[in-house]
Amino acid sequence: MNYGIDQDRLIEIDSILREDLIEIGVDYVLMIDTAGNTIAKCDSGAHSYDVASLAALAAGNYATVDAMAKIVGEQEFSLLFHKGENVSIHFSMINEEFLLIILFGKEVSLGFLRLKVAEAIDKIRALWK
Repeated sequence: MNYGIDQDRLIEIDSILREDLIEIGVDYVLMIDTAGNTIAKCDSGAHSYDVASLAALAAGNYATVDAMAKIVGEQEFSLLFHKGENVSIHFSMINEEFLLIILFGKEVSLGFLRLKVAEAIDKIRALWK
């Protein structure tokens, strides 16, 4: 499964994740496929996470919510957000194959994060055009 992602695109994706998300204070960013395989990851170095488990659980969580969307008549819920006391998780669809998982703390505004995630996703999508 290479999804049309060569080394040059991976370098560009890494740059987008780092510049658009890590540099605004996000702790960790994962780009995963819907099966839970990690495609790209960036972190601030502030925390260490079990990335393989996080990716697999995030994919499962997203699949569950997608099934719930269908039950209530929605095509999809393209955004998920779990708020924690110290760490929150933001999920977004990049396309039908990829998800962006962002872990961040209280110091990052959710509104600003959503804006920056939308910009990063647009840039990543443009890589396939």
